Parts: sequence; C-alpha cells; structure tokens
Amino acid sequence: MKNNSLKQHRKSPIAKLVPRLFFILLGAALVAVGLELFMVPNRVIDGGIVGISIIVSHLTHLELGIWLFIFNLPFFIIGYKQIGKTFAISTLIGVAFMSFLTSVLHSFHSATDDPLLAAVFGGIILGIGVGLVIRNGGSLDGTEVLAILFTKSLPFSVGQIVMFFNLFILGSAGFVFDWDRSMYSLIAYFIAFKMIDIVVEGFDETKSVWIISEKATEIGETILHRLGRGVTYLNGEGAYTGNDKKVIFCIVTRLEEAKLKSIVEEKDADAFLAIGSMHDVRGGRFKKQAIH
Repeated sequence: MKNNSLKQHRKSPIAKLVPRLFFILLGAALVAVGLELFMVPNRVIDGGIVGISIIVSHLTHLELGIWLFIFNLPFFIIGYKQIGKTFAISTLIGVAFMSFLTSVLHSFHSATDDPLLAAVFGGIILGIGVGLVIRNGGSLDGTEVLAILFTKSLPFSVGQIVMFFNLFILGSAGFVFDWDRSMYSLIAYFIAFKMIDIVVEGFDETKSVWIISEKATEIGETILHRLGRGVTYLNGEGAYTGNDKKVIFCIVTRLEEAKLKSIVEEKDADAFLAIGSMHDVRGGRFKKQAIH
C-alpha cells in the first residue's frame, strides 16, 4: 500500500509536466509560424526582443532564429535568479524550439503578401502562441524580465516600462523599413496583446461579488437556488456604527452578473454591492450547481 502511494506521488509531477511541456512547444511553434509565414516576409515586426531580432536579422541578413536565441540568452540567467528555476527552464525550452522552427520555416513561402492580412493573422497566431507559453509558466521574450530589474531603480511599473520599450522598437521599424510597416506593426502588436490576454485569462471572465445587507441570509439562499452559485458568509463590523454586519462573498461569471444584480435589488434595494473582475479561480466550489 505504501509503495503504491509512493509511485502515485512520483507520477504526479510528470503528469503535470507533460501537458505543460506540450503547450509550451505548441505555443513556440505558433509564434514561429506567425513570424515566418506572415509577419517577417511582409516586414511587419512585433515588440520586445522579437522585434529587435527581426530588425537586426533584416540588417545583417542572418536568420531570425539565430538572433532570437542570442538576444534571449542573457534573460535565462536573469530569470533564473529573479523568478526561479522552473521559469528559466520553461523559457529556455520555448525559445530554443521557437528559434529552431523559425530557421526551418525561413525557406517556406509566406502565407500572404498583403501586409494588412499579415499583421492581423500574424498577430492572432503570435498572440495565441505567446499566451499558451505564459499560461504554462514560460516566456518567449526577455522584455518583462528586463522591466522587473528596471523597476528597482526607476519610478515606473513593469507594464509602463514594457510599453515604452515596445513603442521605441515599433517606432524604429519606420526608420529600418518604412512608416507604413511601422503602422502595420502597431496593428499586429495590438492584436497580439489582446490575444495574449484572452489565452492567459480565458474567455469566461469571472467576477468577485461582495454584498452587505440586513437580509444577507435571504439574498444568499436566493443566489444559491436561482443562480446555482455557492456563497460564503463573513462576519464584519461597521467602522462608523460599530454594528455587526454579515457580508456575502461569491463568484459569478460575467453572464450571470446582471441576474445577480436583479436578485440583490429585488431582496434589498439598499444593500451594498461591490463587483470586481478576477482573472483566475481555482479550487473550492466554484463549479456551478444545478438550478432548481
């Protein structure tokens, strides 16, 4: 019995590692396709290290895959020290596979000669690929790691530094190629950015809900039976009055938000209601129950 449980314990990390590795490789492959079959042949670039690699590849006439690997190499070491071993290894695998595939696909004919189509579909494919890698604990671009280091000495957030860095790179495309290509690159970057959000955060955006009401129990039971969502009661105290308050906490989907508001309005029009967006919900009893 003890040996069986030990075997299961040993298998569980591998069972988690294989799907993660598969999606990292799939994401890297999609990025390579988006770059070599859509964006690079039409001189449309992306932001970050990928954008720099495309520009340097164009100027030196060396394959993109070489520069992608070289420019990302220092960030493996930085990522290992700043974020962790798992992140660094996942990133190394993803970048190495992406660099290899871009070299393989370099001799293939582009999927389109229209720069607008290249920007749109290249951005979609690239964004999905990058999102898959990020969702599974890796990265294909060292810009974020660099931004983390800069935040220690600059009064800017990671997001602001990444944005400034990418605007500089995308603007450089106007000097290296032409200003039309720079504008197409902005389109591709915006589409890729949105696709990354969708893949990382998912289509079903969840909402956290806080309700303070004198009829908390009645509202909670109604949410449970009419929405099929579990609720949690928390005990609170009003800072101004000092009175005890019962607080309802629950999680709903974006599509259920309007129904929840109507339930609260119906049961207690004076109830305090706060709703916020959440990007990831795991564990507990978030799974929807049957509605009776």
